[in-house]
Amino acid sequence: MSGGPRQLFDPEAPPEPAGSTTGLGTPEHEAEDRRGVHSIGGVYEQVEGALNMAFPRNRHLWVRGEIQHVSDHRSGHLYLSLVDPEDESPRRDRSRGGVPTLNVKCWRSSWAPLRHGLAKQGIELAEGMVVVLRGSLDLYRAKGEISLILAEVDVTALLGRLAAQRAQLLATLESEGLLRRNAGVPLPEVPLHVGLVASPGTEGCRDFLGQLTGSGFGFRISHVPVTVQGSGAASSIARAVTALSRSDCDVIAVVRGGGARADLAAFENEAVVRAIASAAKPVFTGIGHTGDESLADIVAARACITPTECGQQIVESTRLWWSEHVVEPAALLARRVPTYLSDAQSRDAQARGRLTAAARQQLRVHGERLAQKRASLGRAAPDRLASSAARLSAHAARLGPLSLGHLGRQDERLQSWRRLLAAYDVERQLERGYSLTLSTDGRLVRNAAGLSEGQEIVTRFADGTVRSRVLGKEAGGSE
Repeated sequence: MSGGPRQLFDPEAPPEPAGSTTGLGTPEHEAEDRRGVHSIGGVYEQVEGALNMAFPRNRHLWVRGEIQHVSDHRSGHLYLSLVDPEDESPRRDRSRGGVPTLNVKCWRSSWAPLRHGLAKQGIELAEGMVVVLRGSLDLYRAKGEISLILAEVDVTALLGRLAAQRAQLLATLESEGLLRRNAGVPLPEVPLHVGLVASPGTEGCRDFLGQLTGSGFGFRISHVPVTVQGSGAASSIARAVTALSRSDCDVIAVVRGGGARADLAAFENEAVVRAIASAAKPVFTGIGHTGDESLADIVAARACITPTECGQQIVESTRLWWSEHVVEPAALLARRVPTYLSDAQSRDAQARGRLTAAARQQLRVHGERLAQKRASLGRAAPDRLASSAARLSAHAARLGPLSLGHLGRQDERLQSWRRLLAAYDVERQLERGYSLTLSTDGRLVRNAAGLSEGQEIVTRFADGTVRSRVLGKEAGGSE
């Protein structure tokens, strides 16, 4: 293969003259044409020269585009990718399978003051933002890349667009009935359960909590930690407000300490604004800025300029209730207690006087009745005693004969029992000729069946006893 440059095929080029060679061959008469072959560096020299002619370095150009990608590099440099806005992108570019992109660079020495100036205006470059930039074109030969070296940002145009977007969002919220919706959510009389949306450990968070803890009231804090600055701040704040709106807290406090206007961009975000506007609990904002109020402040139930004031407002709501329902009634009671006590003591003295008079009257009446009964008893006692003595004498006269008659009857009954017992006396029966047959252990033998041969028995008579032995038994008798 030849080491010469590869020739390109052009279908519209005129046919080569006879004797010429195509493909990889190199005819002798073309040797002088090699003088028209450019090196890579030569190509870029001509391209760069053409760029300088079209866009001189001493004359910057303005470019309008939509930020497709932004990278605030840790080295301090800024890198952007710009495309034509959706409504301005030429159709011919899209028909070729892509959208033209312009890379923008801003070196650290230029970007630091630009970023500071944008922050003062509350601007932070973000994807989707349409910007107007001024700078110079630069060809980076190592990658064959044309870039815009940023020198200035048209802040006036950018602020105008941001203001228009802000006004459009406010109009949309107004048409949806959300602009003042949260302001109509009633605040509990004693908002002791506070839902806090704040970055933990920050000065704004500490200032807010200091007001609550130093108030002397028993506040309960449900803190949802969030980031309040950066790309993920808006979604973090919106999720926290939504979560607390569904909880049992009384009021939601969204607080952040002071900072540049660009640092407060999250509180202009539509997701945060809608979360606050549609919250079921009243939202107090305490965003530490002294300029214009943010969209979050506008849709909130109450907007405070600092976290400290936000805490003071919540404490004041509780203090008003405490003053109205506790302090003032207590003070009124303290003023009226001496009068109440004096009136009560007067009524008590009057009641004691009435009770004393009534007691004395009762004692006097009962004393008189007692004296009458005593006199009556004194007069009736002799007659009663004489009558009782007569009745006693009569009873005594009747009691003697009755007692003697009763004793006589009992004596006769006793004699009758004695005669009956004497008739059944064993000794008397033995004297009449009867005998008793006993076993040797003293038990009475009632019949022959209870005896056995050879058994010793004892026969008792009136004048003594006889021992005998059973030799045998016969029916109807015994031996």
